[in-house]
Amino acid sequence: MADAQRSAQRRNFIRHAGWHDATEALLAGDASFRRYYRLRRGADTAVVMDAPPPQEDVRPFIAIGRHLHDLGFSAPAILAEDPAGGFLLLEDLGDDTYARVMSRRPVPAGGDETALYALATDVLVALHGHGSRAVPAGVSAYDGEALVEAAMLLPEWYLPAAAQRTADAEEIAAYREAWHAVLRAMPATPQTLLLRDYHQDNLMWLPARPGVRACGLLDFQDAQRGHAAYDLMSLIEDARRDIDPSLRTAMLDRYVVEAGVPDRGAFEAAFAILGAQRHARVIGLFVRLLLRDGKPVYLPHLPRVWRLFERSLAHEALTPLRRWVDRHLPPARRALAL
Repeated sequence: MADAQRSAQRRNFIRHAGWHDATEALLAGDASFRRYYRLRRGADTAVVMDAPPPQEDVRPFIAIGRHLHDLGFSAPAILAEDPAGGFLLLEDLGDDTYARVMSRRPVPAGGDETALYALATDVLVALHGHGSRAVPAGVSAYDGEALVEAAMLLPEWYLPAAAQRTADAEEIAAYREAWHAVLRAMPATPQTLLLRDYHQDNLMWLPARPGVRACGLLDFQDAQRGHAAYDLMSLIEDARRDIDPSLRTAMLDRYVVEAGVPDRGAFEAAFAILGAQRHARVIGLFVRLLLRDGKPVYLPHLPRVWRLFERSLAHEALTPLRRWVDRHLPPARRALAL
């Protein structure tokens, strides 16, 4: 009944948006409650975002999307909106996600891995180059305690599944303190806009558009402000895709040079810290998606995320956290079988 009611609400939104005569096909879903539908009317297409409240809120997507659009980036234009109902009608950027383009054989001209990652890196250089203008008013900070809270998914979800018991208060407290120690040594830097999920599945190849606009941007409703290394790390330490170490190094070099990073050592320390934070969060998130939400599709990526996490932990800036992980999640507990 709830599904039927939601479908009726969506059809009503589509009708009011002037697309009543369009056909509708499910386009995609993701780890959230959001669903996407493509509308087709002759040669014209558009995409409906169905983000049911109270689980979802489309207002951040609207604000960040328009901000990115105003800065000259290829966020989808918003054609119609119903924030209270949780519906948006969006410009259709097509089907060429980075993931799909890079898996295509033969690889299309300009759509090879190096070119696509260079383009995505240049988007970050351009975005961060806007300085304080890159961050719209009202965007919250992703630093300090916010980073720690997000990383708590590791002891709250992964540790119990791996150890077959609930994490005790002492373990939780020690984990928090390890993160506090790491973040106290975090190099300070002016904050910029973080899109937060900047990776192959949320980037579109739009070769007909010039410059950085050839990279379409999706799934930025969780954007916050924080250290510039975060989105670059998200791009080249992807939970869902193996990336050659030489490509990773090349994109790190590209960003450092093009963005004029003044202290590479401090940037790499922040990169490692933010990488460890994201990977710890994702490891716990993938287990939560299985156990709470019945979504096992992400489990095959766990070994890769653990490798990324271990690489981050090897940096000297992560020593307090590495000691906690080695004690409570030794190698035997890093290969979870569920």
